[in-house]
Amino acid sequence: MARITASVYTSHVPAIGAALDLGKTHEPYWQPVFKGYEFSKQWMGDNTPDVIFLVFNDHATAFSLDIIPTFAIGTAAQYQPADEGWGPRPVPVVQGHPQLAAHIAQSVIQQDFDLTIVNKMDVDHGLTVPLSLMCGQPQQWPCPVIPFAVNVVQYPVPSGQRCLNLGKAIAKAINSFDEDLNVHIWGTGGMSHQLQGPRAGLINQDFDAAFMNRLIADPQGQAAVPHIDYVREAGSEGIELVMWLIARGAMADLSGGAAPTERHRFYHVPASNTAVGHLILENPL
Repeated sequence: MARITASVYTSHVPAIGAALDLGKTHEPYWQPVFKGYEFSKQWMGDNTPDVIFLVFNDHATAFSLDIIPTFAIGTAAQYQPADEGWGPRPVPVVQGHPQLAAHIAQSVIQQDFDLTIVNKMDVDHGLTVPLSLMCGQPQQWPCPVIPFAVNVVQYPVPSGQRCLNLGKAIAKAINSFDEDLNVHIWGTGGMSHQLQGPRAGLINQDFDAAFMNRLIADPQGQAAVPHIDYVREAGSEGIELVMWLIARGAMADLSGGAAPTERHRFYHVPASNTAVGHLILENPL
């Protein structure tokens, strides 16, 4: 059977992708950011999964105000890097895993979650920046990726509890897939930031630290936090952090297993106009 061995959590700041693509990683401003992912790239090389289930939010690339799915799963064989207004990032085409994606869609929908099934879409920085941070700049990504887009842009957005419960449903789906696959689940976005209005540039380091601590030690308590608290404390875009709860909900301890092991934690301020947060959790063998 397939199994989830680890979860990865990371910000997906677009300027990080630009720094990588333009060769600015060694500049003094960017060095601390990329240093925080050196362990992660080595860990990824030593623990390369067969498939990554990657939770992210689309930034008006695949979707628009015409159609706003709350949860959308990519079931295509591949996904092109999106042109977000300055040309596509020079990164590899993302290869999908249609068989596992279709199985997850079937299982999760039968568990009473409504998913939008997407057979064709381009993927933006929300998905490609995390891959770059964890995998470097290879000629091809090390494994197939299943994109899972969550609406945290246009209200109404899903609650933290809904996201945690969805993670449990995704884990059940993956664990029932009749193929021996090592799967990672990634939650991306955040941390605290606001891009507009009088509070533009807001970063709340205390909130970010408390969120990471509680995500690990008390995910159920974190799931109970209402969305307005994220907006009030972490900025209008801080709501992206509910996507981390999907990945956390898929870990073994939320389904009666043992607690995960924290392998790596990183936090840095600032990168562009936001805080960068990163965690790696491993399920017990």
